[in-house]
Amino acid sequence: MNQTSPSALRIAIAGLGTVGAGVIRLLDTNRDLIAARAGRLIEVVAVSARDRTKDRGIDIAPFEWEDDMTALANRPDIDVVVELVGGSDGPALACSRAALAADKGLVTANKAMIAHHGIALAEQAETAKVPLKFEAAVAGGIPVVKGLREGTSANALTTIYGILNGTCNYILSEMEATGADFAETLAEAQRLGYAEADPTFDIEGIDAAHKLAILAAIGFGARIDFDAVHTTGIVQVRAADIAQADALGFVIRLIAQVDAETGADGQERLLQRVRPCLVAKDHPLAPVDGPTNAVVAEGNFSGRLLFQGAGAGDGPTASAVVADLIDIARGEVGAPFSMPVAQLAAMPSVEPGHRMERTYLRFTVKDRPGVLAEITAAMRDADVSIESLIQPARAHEGGEALVAMVTHEGPEGNIAKALKLLEGSASLTAAPLVLPILPN
Repeated sequence: MNQTSPSALRIAIAGLGTVGAGVIRLLDTNRDLIAARAGRLIEVVAVSARDRTKDRGIDIAPFEWEDDMTALANRPDIDVVVELVGGSDGPALACSRAALAADKGLVTANKAMIAHHGIALAEQAETAKVPLKFEAAVAGGIPVVKGLREGTSANALTTIYGILNGTCNYILSEMEATGADFAETLAEAQRLGYAEADPTFDIEGIDAAHKLAILAAIGFGARIDFDAVHTTGIVQVRAADIAQADALGFVIRLIAQVDAETGADGQERLLQRVRPCLVAKDHPLAPVDGPTNAVVAEGNFSGRLLFQGAGAGDGPTASAVVADLIDIARGEVGAPFSMPVAQLAAMPSVEPGHRMERTYLRFTVKDRPGVLAEITAAMRDADVSIESLIQPARAHEGGEALVAMVTHEGPEGNIAKALKLLEGSASLTAAPLVLPILPN
């Protein structure tokens, strides 16, 4: 049995995948440095995972093994449970609830669980007067949760936005570099391990939406509302769109963004969205490529802040987990979402129709006379002003063509009206691609 120091912070780890093994490796490699910064040793006492015999590249023999991970919470020799199982419900949630019910601190990297159950878990933690920390749940090794919760705590934020999914960012930047289309690039990303065998959560924007909901709660003092995040993925983006964006001076990135807006009734509202956008090449997010993540926050006194770094991986994510453990070892508890749960507001959503933006639109159409006139007539009738119109060469031998345009700044609702007018048109062979242009 592992003998811990009397004053050590004693932890149990549920889940020994890439991140769990990384946490053990980090705690061992930087043991003395971590102890000096935490003020005491942080020692692993017990672990739990699906398969005890699996070779993880680490020695787990010094640790007690629990077949049932919820049993970790009831061990008297444990101060903190580290949940690294994943999934919004199931064993991860059961383990987390059990830890807090047993008055243990909880550290998790589980963005889905926090996005769906974070408020209830925070209430449990407050009642038990124990810490709940989840730095690793958003943007891997980037300290954006701490940066927003502590570094911007004196500011009224107006917006938080950024690149929160490394898989999508890798795919889009590889499409830029190679000229390959989406399906081909996704397959290569899966081969290299940048994308899961089932990439739905990533490419449909769900993973980024989980993270955005968490950041919105921290940055704006709101109750988490994952269902309020409007989500569009990158599956419609073609190599032709990447090339056209480049010609116009842009790159395409999947942007997660939350904006605050005060309504006529004086109540603050939030607009939370994940969608691919055109980003000007001189914007701070444009050079962010590959699996890198970046988050921008704008405060009324701090101005624009940029957080950037590795958004995933065993090392960066383990670093964030251990940073939370160091805080707990120092006795730092604090409110998980920057203020007590009772003070978090249930903020209504903004209806975006009145919001002004420029937009890139791409239509896949039958290559025949009159199609362009039909599209431009719909734009005219919806009061959409066209800044530039591009009709690239025929896209397919089957008689399809691509028509792209960039609009002048105008209300989002006008774009929606124009697309409604074109709905069901026999000239369109696929749903239009709508890419907002991110302001500088």
